[in-house]
Amino acid sequence: MDEPGVRDLLRSVVDPDLDDDIVSLGLVNDVTVREDGTTASVSLALGAPYSPTETAIAEEVRTTLTDAGLDPELSARIPTAVAPDEQVLPKVKNVIAVASGKGGVGKSTMAVNVAAGLADMGASVGLFDADVYGPNVPRMVGAETPPRTDGETIVPPEQHGMRVMSMDFLTGEDDPVIWRGPMVHKIITQLVEDVDWGGLDYLVLDLPPGTGDTQLTILQTLPLTGAVIVTTPEEVALDDAVKGLRMFGKHDTNVLGVAENMAGFRCPDCGSVHDVFGEGGGERLAAEHDLPFLGGVPLDPAVRTGGDGGEPIVLGEGETAEAFAAISEAVANNAGVVRRRQAVEQA
Repeated sequence: MDEPGVRDLLRSVVDPDLDDDIVSLGLVNDVTVREDGTTASVSLALGAPYSPTETAIAEEVRTTLTDAGLDPELSARIPTAVAPDEQVLPKVKNVIAVASGKGGVGKSTMAVNVAAGLADMGASVGLFDADVYGPNVPRMVGAETPPRTDGETIVPPEQHGMRVMSMDFLTGEDDPVIWRGPMVHKIITQLVEDVDWGGLDYLVLDLPPGTGDTQLTILQTLPLTGAVIVTTPEEVALDDAVKGLRMFGKHDTNVLGVAENMAGFRCPDCGSVHDVFGEGGGERLAAEHDLPFLGGVPLDPAVRTGGDGGEPIVLGEGETAEAFAAISEAVANNAGVVRRRQAVEQA
């Protein structure tokens, strides 16, 4: 078996999202066959670690080679024309922003549980609380140990398998943050570039609500893989969510999908579902803008309990935990689609 033979074998492996085989798409970076013809080393253009879809693609490649009598050795990377020393966050594979058009829709809860869900899948994850005016992620994940310094860098603490950084660590208790735009830009840049994030599969950013200076700074300085838009079902939240969509559109940032929070309350006594904030708003918003609907999370008192310093609910059991886990998987899958499309464009 030689390299052309291996590539011919891999034409049977189809990318379910891009609707073609991985060889024709250019998703096979390199193939090396050992001289004795028994081992094939294959580099695949897969960019979303632990994504169920990309895991399935890699497993099909492995099975295809094994069935042909080859010992497979697989690796993954997305080719880039930018030199490592010119990249922002070169050790971070995917930067995902979690945003909302307005406050009070559970955006931070979504960011925390998506990040924890990705970590629970096995990924290396960082969680950056980018809401400099109202940081609350450390409380939500129960992170009480402040970051430490190592020379000129900040080493973030780890909680629930995530590296966590927040402005909340750097201000006094109950101290308000009163800054104008240029100062926001400076501190966001420092908290990203001066923090030793290490090698990450995903860095999840919890953005403040709205479309202000923090969002603009992040859009202009960080290599976002994509954004998750969080909304609740009622019309006023949907109206503001559209503004967030347009903000990302103006900066050519992919939107990975829409996630709906507070999507119905299941009565613990009678078992019936009450649509406190309306029904199906997030799904309609996604359909109207031709975006993926990532899923809905019910209105559950356990979310509040976890958010007050307990364990992210995605790490537990039950309907709500499963909803957050499904959204985390959808985020990883859609990030993978974005990265593989980038690889196809560069091929």
